[in-house]
Parts: sequence; C-alpha cells; structure tokens
Amino acid sequence: MFYHVKELQFNVRVSKPDPAFATLLLEQFGGANGELAAALRYFGQAFGAKKPYPDKYDLLMDIATEEFSHLEIVGATIQLLLTGINGDLKNAADNSEIMQLLNGKAAKEDMIHQGMVAPQFFVGSGGGPAYTNSQGVPWSAAYINGDVQGDLTSELRSNVGAETRAKMVYEYLLQFTDDPYIKDTLRFLMTREVAHFQMFEAALASIQPNFPPGILQGDPRYSNLYFNMSSGNDYRGPWNQGVSSQFGETFQYVDDPIQHVRDTNGLLDQEPEGTDRTEEEVAELDRQLSAQRSAEVNEACPIGEQQWNDPEAEAGDQARVMANNAMPIPGADANITANEAAPKPFEEKSNGRKKKK
Repeated sequence: MFYHVKELQFNVRVSKPDPAFATLLLEQFGGANGELAAALRYFGQAFGAKKPYPDKYDLLMDIATEEFSHLEIVGATIQLLLTGINGDLKNAADNSEIMQLLNGKAAKEDMIHQGMVAPQFFVGSGGGPAYTNSQGVPWSAAYINGDVQGDLTSELRSNVGAETRAKMVYEYLLQFTDDPYIKDTLRFLMTREVAHFQMFEAALASIQPNFPPGILQGDPRYSNLYFNMSSGNDYRGPWNQGVSSQFGETFQYVDDPIQHVRDTNGLLDQEPEGTDRTEEEVAELDRQLSAQRSAEVNEACPIGEQQWNDPEAEAGDQARVMANNAMPIPGADANITANEAAPKPFEEKSNGRKKKK
C-alpha cells in the first residue's frame, strides 16, 4: 500500500527558468540510469525476496519507494525550470504572453533551439516532464529487466552498479548548471545514491556464502586463469598475479593463449593449478548450497494456501532474521556479525576459504 505525502522529501528550488537544463535533467526522469528505472528495478526485485529474505524485502521496498520520491523531486525540478513556458503554451492566441516576451523571430528560434533536444516539452506535453531521456527516447523496461534474476546476491551486486551509474550522472549534471538551488537538489540526490550503494553492499555481506553469485561454484581448472589477450605493454596487478580475492587461488598468467589452447586441446586437457579446489569438492559445495537455498525458499513459503500479509508468519520471520543477523560471518572474526560485515575499502575477503599461495 502506497500513501502519498504531498511534501517533497527534499524541498526543490530554482533561481530562474532554464529549459535547456530541464532537457538535460530528463535523463534522470526517464533515462536508463534515472529514478524511474531505479524505483522499478528494486520494486521488482523485492517480490522474490519477500519470503526467504523478509529483511531484504523491507530494504528493497524502502529504497524503491524513496526512488519514487526522487522521481517526484526530479519532475518537480523540471516543472519549475519550465515556469513561464508551460503556462503560456496554454494560450493558443497569436498574442500569447510568451510570444510577446520572446520579442520577435530570433528570440523564438532561440527558445525552440534550447528545447529541441526534447521537443515534447513544447509540442507533446505542453511544458511538463515526459518519460524520456534527454534525447527524447521513451523510457523502456529493457533498461531493468535483466536486473531481476531471482538470485538476491546477483541482484544486490547489480544494484551497487546501478547506484554507481546514477551517482555519476548527477555528478556530470552538476557541471551544467550555475543555479545554486539546483546544485543543492542534485547534490542531495547524488548523495542518496552513495548511501544506497553502502546499504546494498551491507545487505550483500549479510548473505553468506555469497560468492560466486548464484549457486554453482565454477570449474577449478579455469577459475584462476588470466589470458594475456593483447600485444604491447603487458601489465601485471592483483587481478592477474598473487591470490584471488574470493577463492584464494593463485592466478595463473597465460602469456601465450594461442599456444596454451593448442597445448591443452582447446583447454579440455587443462589441469587445475594454483588451487586446492577439486571437482569433487566443487560438486559437494554445489549440492550443499543448492539444498540450502532451496530450503530457505521452501521453509519460508511451504506449498499450500498462501497469503501475502500474514502477521503470525511475519513475527516468526522477524525472529529468524534477527537471529541470523546476530550470527558471526563464516571466516570472519568471531565478534563480527552480519550487521557489521559490510566490506571496507581494499579489504581482502576470504569468504571462509583459506587463501592459497
């Protein structure tokens, strides 16, 4: 159930009309990295989390709802930036006030030029925000359909990336306005992207194990191979030498991929190197994690009569979640709980596996 509060989460102000910047701001109204996309992305993900992860359902619905409020903030800003235009467009007479204000053909052409990137301002919506990006391309569910995959660890990683992209759009938008009021609004919206990034990151850390995304562990013959697929300067770094961040395997640098592929019969004869993981261990982990994830869903939502709102079941869910979040994270310090386990910058994570040298 949604309940609309008429006051904005952040009080929007503008110094003067600016249809050119209003056009740019459409990117965060109906663009691929905008607020509508974010709201619907998290809204869709929340449904699959309701039973097995009721705490994450709460998180996703809260942030989705906040993103809808941010859509309202962006829309209100666009509307204010078009003040003096949207109202006068309703006057169809030749002596429209806006036409008198524009004072001749040159001024009219300049105004049209400012809005031509998104002409729907003038001829489509009559001066209101439209569900398009800054180029006038209509919003599409194709922006977000790939972000609802039914695996929460995958979705939370996707959300971290989405918040990053949205933050960068606001960072770039800030460079295209001198209006201090608009800068305040954009800085607020940008900062909330930073906050959501950290929330999703912390939620991911509270799901253990969470690597690799999904359930299946991956083939130990190939999980630590780095192929040098280019000629010229060959750079080495923690992505292709030393120990991998999650499995704790030693990277195997393949300097000549073509010869290596020939020597291993197209990698069919590749043997695991730099890792203690075996096919047998991987198969057992696959079975264990498959059973665990399946049990989480089936226990939370047994087959039979169903209802979305179930206060008795929700009370049990809350107790279960609180107990799980108070448990130490596997492989971490015994005093570290899921609530405290959000990754720190440059922190090495073993995910419970011993790092191999």
